[in-house]
Parts: sequence; C-alpha cells; structure tokens
Amino acid sequence: MKHFDILVVGGGHAGVEAAAAAGRMGADVALITMRRSDIGVMSCNPAIGGLGKGHLVREIDALGGIMAEAGDRGAIQYRLLNRRKGPAVQGPRTQADRKQFQAATSTLLDATPGVTLIEGEVVDLSVGDGDARVVLADDSEIRGRAIVLTTGTFLNGVVHIGDVSYPAGRADSPASQRLASLIRDHDLSVGRLKTGTPPRLDGRTIRWDELEKQPGDESPTYLSFRTSNTHLRQVPCGITHTNSKTHDIIRANLDRSAMYGGHIESVGPRYCPSIEDKVVRFGDKDSHQIFLEPEGLDDPTVYPNGISTSLPEDVQLDYVRSIFGLEQVEVLRPGYAIEYDYVDPRALTRGLMVRNLPGLFLAGQINGTTGYEEAGAQGLMAGLNAVRHVRHEDHVVLSRSEAYIGVLIDDLVTKGVNEPYRMFTSRAEFRLNLRADNADQRLTDMGRSLGLIGDALAAGWDRKRKLLDAGREALRTNSVSAAEAARITGGKPGPARRSVWELLGQTSLEELAAKHVRMPPDTAPVIELLAAEALYEPYIERQLRDQQALQREEGLRIPADLNYDTMSGLTSELRSKLKAANPETLGQAGRIAGMTPAALSLILARLRRRQAADGLAQSA
Repeated sequence: MKHFDILVVGGGHAGVEAAAAAGRMGADVALITMRRSDIGVMSCNPAIGGLGKGHLVREIDALGGIMAEAGDRGAIQYRLLNRRKGPAVQGPRTQADRKQFQAATSTLLDATPGVTLIEGEVVDLSVGDGDARVVLADDSEIRGRAIVLTTGTFLNGVVHIGDVSYPAGRADSPASQRLASLIRDHDLSVGRLKTGTPPRLDGRTIRWDELEKQPGDESPTYLSFRTSNTHLRQVPCGITHTNSKTHDIIRANLDRSAMYGGHIESVGPRYCPSIEDKVVRFGDKDSHQIFLEPEGLDDPTVYPNGISTSLPEDVQLDYVRSIFGLEQVEVLRPGYAIEYDYVDPRALTRGLMVRNLPGLFLAGQINGTTGYEEAGAQGLMAGLNAVRHVRHEDHVVLSRSEAYIGVLIDDLVTKGVNEPYRMFTSRAEFRLNLRADNADQRLTDMGRSLGLIGDALAAGWDRKRKLLDAGREALRTNSVSAAEAARITGGKPGPARRSVWELLGQTSLEELAAKHVRMPPDTAPVIELLAAEALYEPYIERQLRDQQALQREEGLRIPADLNYDTMSGLTSELRSKLKAANPETLGQAGRIAGMTPAALSLILARLRRRQAADGLAQSA
C-alpha cells in the first residue's frame, strides 16, 4: 500500500487547488474523486470571476494556483465588471467554454508534480497522531499524514424538482451519504444549506436575432497574470427579461415549487435568489433581467442566468416559453434545487483545520460557502496548511489587510454562516489596497517563500517588480511647476512644484494626456497600475487610521435608543440585524454576521456626533 503525505477528498475546485498547492510544495498527494471526469467540472454557471470573486481568482493566481489560468484557456468572453467605477471594486470575469475549462484544469493538474489521482468513493476516514486514513467503498485503504476534505454539495445531497426528490451530489452524480453520517458521528456541528440552478436551454431554438446582445470587452482583462493573449473565439451573450405572464405562471404554481411547497426548509443564497423568490419578494417588479450565456463554442447548451428554480419540469417549460425570444425554446435539462450538509466553520482554526481533529482540513462548500472562487481559495490555503501541518510548521494565516482570502476565512471561522457565503468587495475593509490588479504585488513573494511559486513564475514577477519600482521613482521625481500644476488640476497655484505622482492622485490618465502631460517613458508597461496606486494612497492612509480607531473603540457603548433607520449608509440587511441583536457595544456590533468595517465606521461616527451633541447640551 502506498503512503502519501496529503489525502485530498473531492475533485472539485477546492480539491484541485488543495492538491495542486500541496504538490507544488513538494508533498506526495493523493487526490481522491468519484470520477476522473469530475475534475474541473463547472456544476453551476459557466463563468469565473466577478465582483469580489475576481479578486479571489487573482489571489489564487498570485499564489501559483490553477483556476485563473484554466479560466483564460477556456474563456469565450471577457468583461471587467464595474469598469466605470474605481479600480478597487472592478472585478475581472470570464464566460467559459465548460469543456475547455475542464480540459485546461485537468491538464494543469496533471502537470503538477507529486499529485496522484485515485477514483473511488470515500466512506470512512480517520486522523490522529500524525496518521491519516481513508477507506473507499470497495474496502481498500489509502494512508497519509493529513486529510483535506472538499465534498462540495455531495454530503447527504438531495436534488429537488417540484415534488420529486432524490439523493445526488448534483444532477448526474451520487451523493456521499456514508461520509455524511461519519462526519455527524465526529461530533461536528452540521447544518443544511441549499443552492440551485436554472433549466439549461437549447440555443438552436432561441430567437437570437431579436434579442439584445451583450458583447465582451474589446480589450480583455485576463484572469491570470501569466496570460498575454486570448485562446478561443470570443462570443456575445444574449439579454432578455421575464414579464407579467411569466410571473403569473410562477405565482399560480408556487405550491408545486420544492421550496414553497414545503419540501425544502434549509436556507439558500440570498444574493442569488430563485425566480420563485424574485417573484414573491419583489412583487412590485414587472420583469427581471436574464443573461443567456453560451456554455461552449461547440455546445448548443445555454445557461439562462437569473431564473434558477425548483418548480416542476412542466411549469419550467411554460414559464421559460413565456419569455421574449424563448417562445419555441427546448429545455435540455430542468433546473433544480439541491440541499446538502455543511460543517459550521467556527469549528475550524484560521488554517482551516478542525480544532478537535488535528490533521483534518475542510475547504469549499462543506464550510458553508458558495461559488467556484470561494472554494478554490479555501482549497489552496487548506492544501498549503496541510503540508505545513505534517512538516510541524505553523499554519499560514492571511490577514484581512493582506488578501480577500484572509477576509473570506476570517469571516467563516469567526462569524460562521447562516446562508451560503459569497464574497463581495463590501466585505473587505481594506479593499482600496486589496485590488484585483495588485494581487501579485501583495502575495507572490509570500507564495515564493512558501514553495508555491516556481522559478519561471518568480522570474516573471521579478521583472514586473523592477518596472513598478522604477516607475514609482520616476513619477515621484518628475515634477511640474506650481503654476503648471494649477493649470492641470484646475485649482489655485500652490507654493511649490508638484510631482507627477501627486497629479496622478488627483487627475485621471486620460485627463493628463489631454492636457499634454507626458509620463516618464519607462512607466508605460505599468502606468495603469501606478495610477491606481497613486489615486488610492491618501485614502489608504486614512483607512488605516479609521481601522485603528475602531479597534480602540470596541468597548464604546451603544445607546438602546440609537435609530439605525436614519443611517443612510447602512444596508437594509444590516439595519434589520442591528435592530434584532440590539448590541450594547461597538465590539458586539462588529461580531454580527455580515457586519462590515465600513458599517461600523458609520455607527462610530454617529455615536461621536451624539456624544458631541450631548456635551453641548450639558454645557448650555
């Protein structure tokens, strides 16, 4: 029997990144999956990246991971989301050819040294005293020194389509029921969550010529720092909308929905509601937008993003055919909801190891998250820390100020989840510095020191770093007169010359070019990165001061009559949570699930104004 260092259970996005990270570090890894064909499968939408998620993908890439490069190899459309907003909240996203993405993932994993793929269903596992063991359904054993468990939606998974339910990890894969029972036996706190998918449509039966088109960006923003050109032909998506007839069909059949018919009691992702949820919760809306996303260049399947459902098949066909452009469409596979077990992530250390079971690491949807990107990020960190565990080294913990990955894991292990967790830029208090465009600047040196980055990637980063360092120096030392600076910025002349770096912090590159301000020639390859850095520099400094103030004021008392409804910067979600929890101190407010540092800063500012007003009243 061969012994391995690390046993990774599950071949989804978390498992792939865990196995690849451990392999890059020189460990001997067994990746155990039910079917080799499951490696790299996009079980839900055919896309990688987006707002918040694109930041995670870039960070995975900066640490040598697979997802970004596979995403670029399979990309059939690129879009930089929030392009009109600041660089801090822009998120790269690709529409993917499912087959090409899956093939690229398998190719990149196969090229990773030290990874052995084993097909089989894990039905038992144990860890302790530096020894780990898994048992497969055929009674064979595989031994190692640590386990990374990445079971996705397979733990006790149940698919629901109307009143029809059956055990499954996803539509065409069996559930892991014996493993689910085993985890419950280990005295871990286990809950149930749900997610869902829309029906898949036959693109050959869609009236594309009459629909609005959504093209990709003419100048692509790649997912990987290593990518320099597109690999596949680029295609547009289509846009259509539900209508009053669609909504009437859904309302008339709500009692036949798995969720509204009482077949599902678990909580789904609030930020990605089913079409039934949309019709019920937003009854005043006459329509909802649908993006028709091709699943491949040689595949007629189309993913209608925006109409996930658990209604019966006949109702799905009726409501889909009520939508403009889809009147004659054929449904290739019905949409469905899936319920599955997850482990309360508060049982984990910040290294993603189960506290009471040293040597067992959890990553992905088993921790209550949703999305390929969140899973991949956890997988990479779990694989990294599993290797460090067997080498008797301290776990690596990324802080909230270093990476979105740090925000993700800190949120999970300190706050837990009450719905599938999804990454948003609003969750990161240091988002001005945690940009997608500078993930390599933040993490690649760390990845190299940990053994995650090979010589070729390190050499490429070294070349880029030299360009950045020289560019900053050139921008800071090149200056214009006070009068010229006033002409450029439209302000009054100051007492001294201004550096081009200072001008970049106040004026866009486009405006500077229009006013004939020349950038130092050596900055050309990295000028956009440097412009973003110059723009945010003073705000980052202020943000750090605000964060320090929050830490100092954790004990500040919150009056019971504080009116959260009058705080315009708070989301309705946080207002309701604050009113329900009625926290007594700022520190207690900060521990409410979903609370953001930005929201805490708003509360602190209100408390300070109230204190000032009370002081004035007393002095009067």
